[in-house]
Amino acid sequence: MRNRNLLVAIPLALLLGVVLFFLGVLIGRGLARRGHAPEPPPPAAAAPVDVRAVFVPGAGQIDAVRRGVPVDQEGHPPPMARVENADLKRVRAYPMQPPTIPHAIDGYQVDRNSNRCMLCHARANAATFQAPPVSVTHYMDRDDQFLASISPRRYFCLQCHVVQTDAPVLVANQFRDVDSLLAAPEAAPAAEVR
Repeated sequence: MRNRNLLVAIPLALLLGVVLFFLGVLIGRGLARRGHAPEPPPPAAAAPVDVRAVFVPGAGQIDAVRRGVPVDQEGHPPPMARVENADLKRVRAYPMQPPTIPHAIDGYQVDRNSNRCMLCHARANAATFQAPPVSVTHYMDRDDQFLASISPRRYFCLQCHVVQTDAPVLVANQFRDVDSLLAAPEAAPAAEVR
C-alpha cells in the first residue's frame, strides 16, 4: 500500500512541476509584452582605459581604483599581475608593513603539518640558504615569552606577507622610512630676516 501511494505521488509531483514551469513562462512573456521587461545592461565604455596606466582622478571622478571608468559603466578588468622573481627587497609602503615576498611561492605547502617557508627562513637555516631570518617577534607568544619554534599565531606566513608583483601603483604614496630620512641632507637654514 505504501509503495502504491509513492508510485502515484511521484508522477503527480512531476506533472505539477511541469505545469508550474510553463505557467511561469507564460506569465513572464505576458509581463514582457506589457512593457515590464528588465532594463538592458548599460553600454560598456566606448574607449577602454589602459589598465596599466596610473590614473589621477579628474573632474567628477573620485575613485582611482576604477581607472577612469565612470561608476555607472563596467570597465575591462586588468590582466593578472605577474609575480616578480628578482629576489630584491622592496622598501616598505607604510610604517610596520610586513616585508613582501621577493620570489615565487607557487606550490609552497603551508598548512597545519608543514610550512615550506620555514625551510629557508627559520633562524637555524637562514644562513645556509642566504635568506633573511624571520623576526624574533615570530618566536614570541602573546605574553611576550620566547618559544623554541615559530609561534602558532605567526605560523601562516601569507596572512601578512604577499608576493611582489608587477601590478601598477593605483594610489601615489609619499611614505619615507626612517633610514631614508636620516640619510637625507638637512635642509639649509632659512635666511635671517633683517
